Amino acid sequence: MTGNNAFEHGGNLYARIREAGGCFSEILDFSANINPLGISEKIRQTLHDSLDSIIHYPDAQAYALKHALSQHYQVDPASITIGNGAVELMYILCHMLTPKRVLVTAPTFSEYECAARSSGAHIEYFYLHESCGFQIDTQALTTQLTDIDILFICNPNNPTGTLLTNKQLDQLLLVAKAQNTYVVIDESFIDFLPNANTYTCRHLLTQYDNLIILHSLTKFYAIPGLRLGFSLGSPMITTMLHKGKDPWNVNTLAQNAGVVALLDDTYQKLSRDFIAEKKMELYNDLLTIKGLKPYFPSVNFILINIKETAMNSGQLRQVMETHNILIRDCSNYPGLSSDYIRVAVKRPELNIILLNTLREVLGGI
Repeated sequence: MTGNNAFEHGGNLYARIREAGGCFSEILDFSANINPLGISEKIRQTLHDSLDSIIHYPDAQAYALKHALSQHYQVDPASITIGNGAVELMYILCHMLTPKRVLVTAPTFSEYECAARSSGAHIEYFYLHESCGFQIDTQALTTQLTDIDILFICNPNNPTGTLLTNKQLDQLLLVAKAQNTYVVIDESFIDFLPNANTYTCRHLLTQYDNLIILHSLTKFYAIPGLRLGFSLGSPMITTMLHKGKDPWNVNTLAQNAGVVALLDDTYQKLSRDFIAEKKMELYNDLLTIKGLKPYFPSVNFILINIKETAMNSGQLRQVMETHNILIRDCSNYPGLSSDYIRVAVKRPELNIILLNTLREVLGGI
């Protein structure tokens, strides 16, 4: 079931501040899934060093950034389209392809549906079931591809954290190709995985011209305010996306930050190691709170069933806001209900505040 505010997102600090006053530093935002280590010092320095260059137009070809992406992810630079966030590219894709019927898993990131609807598409859902831990049954999914123009898959999936291996996706892509269905795989959280090579489909790009990969750089590198992402696809798709986008869609600061970030091996390893440890600590601590059923996390967020508590997701969100803590009310996800919330993984001292506040408001042990 869905809520009334079907396309709200987490991370809306601005609305909270407008409503209640205060400033960013007074609010703990567990509703947005951003790297808890924050901006690296190398990105901070390059932003400072790049300020004088904003008197010039950005590089419309994003040459340095495409080269860095090509080296880091081992992909052909000609397959890359740079975006003002991955979301911009999914909207451009839908407006250029003008699909009639689009299939999305449910629950998943709402912007796939928004982008498809904005181009006039009819939306169909492939519902994931709580009884199966919200895992995607790829064989069942293939049976629903008839007359589908685009299938969107988030891997790892937001908000459930579930994963498909690239072997599973290979089989799905094969069936989809026979059905003339484009498959858009959003790998925006894949950098958090220590074993990403088991899941990424980048190596399948030369095999499937119906495969399009979306990737955000803002979550892993903690720069959502800069807006930076990219897509990978066939020459036809890449040419089409470039024709459909603003030539200067990504600003100079974001491009320079992306180049530096992709070269920062130390920050990347530190981030993956940190999340691997802290997600499990938070998950195990959530298990100790009466009435909460957290789902096993794969990356930097945790879906939680709160059905056994005395509150629904909207009530709990409002109570937590009085403590200056934002959580994600998941009632507006198709396929979920007011029994679900999502929280991000943050630094230990902040996770403790979340846990103690949840225990207090829920009367847990």
